[in-house]
Amino acid sequence: MKKLLLSILIFNTFVTHIIAQENKEKIELDEIEILSSPRIQIESSQNSISVLTISQEQINNSTATNISELLQQIAGLDVRRRGIEGMQADLYIRGGSFDQTLLLIDGIKVEDPQTGHHTMNMTLPLEVIEKIEIVKGAASRMYGQNAFTGAINIITKKDIENNISFGLAGGSFDQKRGNITIQKEYENSNILVNYNRKESEGYRYNTDFKNDELFLKSNFKIKNQKITGIAAFNDRKFGANGFYASPEAIDQYEETQASIVGFSTIYENNNILIKPKLYWKRNQDMYVYLRQDPSVYRNLHISNKVGIEVNALLNNKFGMLGLGIDISNTTLSSNNLGQRDRKMLHVFAEQQMKFFDSKLDLTPGIAITYFSDLANSTDPNSTENSDGWTNVPHIYPGIDLGYNFNEKFKLYSNIGYTFRIPTYTDQFYTSPTTVGNEFLVYEKALTSELGIKYKKENFNLTFSAYNRAASDVIDYVKNEESEPWRANNIREITTLGFEFNMGYKFYLGSFNTHLINIGFSNINDDLKETEFNFSRYALNSLKNQITSTYSFELNSKISSTIAFKNAKRLNEEKYTVLDFKTSYKYEKFTLSIILNNILDTEYTETNLVPMPGFNSLIGIKYSIN
Repeated sequence: MKKLLLSILIFNTFVTHIIAQENKEKIELDEIEILSSPRIQIESSQNSISVLTISQEQINNSTATNISELLQQIAGLDVRRRGIEGMQADLYIRGGSFDQTLLLIDGIKVEDPQTGHHTMNMTLPLEVIEKIEIVKGAASRMYGQNAFTGAINIITKKDIENNISFGLAGGSFDQKRGNITIQKEYENSNILVNYNRKESEGYRYNTDFKNDELFLKSNFKIKNQKITGIAAFNDRKFGANGFYASPEAIDQYEETQASIVGFSTIYENNNILIKPKLYWKRNQDMYVYLRQDPSVYRNLHISNKVGIEVNALLNNKFGMLGLGIDISNTTLSSNNLGQRDRKMLHVFAEQQMKFFDSKLDLTPGIAITYFSDLANSTDPNSTENSDGWTNVPHIYPGIDLGYNFNEKFKLYSNIGYTFRIPTYTDQFYTSPTTVGNEFLVYEKALTSELGIKYKKENFNLTFSAYNRAASDVIDYVKNEESEPWRANNIREITTLGFEFNMGYKFYLGSFNTHLINIGFSNINDDLKETEFNFSRYALNSLKNQITSTYSFELNSKISSTIAFKNAKRLNEEKYTVLDFKTSYKYEKFTLSIILNNILDTEYTETNLVPMPGFNSLIGIKYSIN
């Protein structure tokens, strides 16, 4: 059956191309994308940093049903899942760790202080997303903590129109899904509400799950000032067979809750633009080692973060000046990690200047960050401060440089310092096999990059090469097998890599639109040896990665996408995964079929957890305008 489906897919694609004739009608470009970050507002293609945008068109055409699957189609990103529906996925950029990548929703930081394993708990359903911006490289200058290797900003829908849609889906592993989205416009406000329910019996023992997602967004006015409010709540219950401890730990179970509430607005006056945000982020994690007997080993962690952020843009005679300040307070209540309280202050400034008729742009910047509870020394007997803590802020400068040869072609380079603060798990977690270290210090790195950007009508190409020299990287180490793992700032890692991305949009015959995206990334790590005999976190980054998607549309009714991924990890065999999606629109109905892992490839992405073989999902959507 699988081979038959694959044969029909390939036959349909190639026969259609044979009988089609080329249509030379010029394709209109998408509207100019502006990077929605706290930094200076510049066209994405004109930034002198590595930034990529996943558009709403790409999201709609994608074979993905969630953000974890969607991000896997981008070269340079490594999303390591533990099953279907992106279950308990870890997010890596350019070979970094899951703790070194920052996730944002509408510019609000949603990192988890407990552990980076929970970063992807706060993702949103694809139905409410406008676009996703991916910044690769040293992003701490812009975003602050934990943007060590980059940051991903999920932008929710801006245009809310009168619409109601319902969706139902079912498929392999007894998957059942249902969702409803309501959009309503009023005279001086609008509202968007989305609810998703997903459940499955699992593709192997103890991998069942029940997920609930609720999202709310509203634009309203207070004394003629437009305010935007968002709220999201994700509840997940899942069997965690081999997720963390070892492949032999098959009876693990976990429940997580993640929520966020945020308000933002924009003040504009002559040459000044001010963007304040107020937000609250909560995460709850309950983990048991034996699902049938929680009393054997159980952890419960609850974290809360409340913050306010203000960013400003000022036009001046030199160019544009960007300023920002972010103040937050984080608390943690845990039966394992203790009671924790952290205050954070992050300020940044950068000035973009242009020379030679705006062909050359230069943007120096600096970030200063202060945390109230991080050690300044790995020596517990340090006497730098009487309480063993530091009140000294950390400074991270950087500079971007770019040269536009013409409107289509740009050469750019950047260099900057970046950092990652240890999580509470790194510092305080204790178990029979693992011991944290409260005196851990920041992970640090100096990252440099050189790249090109080319964009002409319906074709775009980017290439970048980078070097990251990281020090004080946290690892769990020991000298004797009988000893527990202990956290330590022990690693020095030099990472060299390059990335290539190409997109081409065209018409062909009776098809309306064709879109091809191809990406390639290569990473080489040089790990300095330590005096320890055993290391838990051996490097397992994607050495080589090829991603490709091909989407086409027929008569505005039938649309199809093929997604290809080839990956090679260090000391592992390479593997290839092929996915396919096709949709048919009839009046207010849309029928879709998704085929995942058509080649039935056997592979793992993390912790030796086997990924599902061939599986399918059939869905129907009804929309009322």
